[in-house]
Amino acid sequence: MVDYQKDNTKKKVQAIDYNSLCPVRNVLDRFGDKWSILVIVILGSTEKLRFNELQKCIGDISQKMLTITLRKLETDDLVKRKIYPVVPPMVEYSITERGLTLLPLIENLTEWAQSNMQGINAAREKFEVRQ
Repeated sequence: MVDYQKDNTKKKVQAIDYNSLCPVRNVLDRFGDKWSILVIVILGSTEKLRFNELQKCIGDISQKMLTITLRKLETDDLVKRKIYPVVPPMVEYSITERGLTLLPLIENLTEWAQSNMQGINAAREKFEVRQ
């Protein structure tokens, strides 16, 4: 972290703790995959979904990857899994209260991405030309 003084002539560099206990790094590592945020957004827009319904909403996610993603989200108390004692077993997924608190932040990130994507793509193209 850089701390600028009022006259902007001196900088004080402060070390940031990047170990595995760092809350920011820990959370970003968890959501840095391709599917977690999408699953949270989909479950946040519905009351509950069965596994196959959720997989159909996403489309190109494998059963294995969806299972892994849901387990991670359930571990962090962002998604709730409810198993019904029927044959064959029926499982429903829903977003938790903690997951709901994440939705406005994801919406802000989505708005930022939509507002900036054209400029980001232009910057990427410009960078590639320089290489």
